[in-house]
Amino acid sequence: MKNSVQTIWWRTEQFAMSVQVQAALYVVLWALIIWSVYFTTYPAVHDSVHSLRHHTLGVSCH
Repeated sequence: MKNSVQTIWWRTEQFAMSVQVQAALYVVLWALIIWSVYFTTYPAVHDSVHSLRHHTLGVSCH
């Protein structure tokens, strides 16, 4: 029983540490950060990236 649990844990650890999973998590993290910055309603951040957002995304001005 203990050996099978260790095997399952080892496989899970190997999967989580694989390059493909790390790359996917990296891309998702940066996509979330960029999305949060572009579409924030916090005035200080919104004002500083306002023109960048309109030029890069083609969003019409409000």
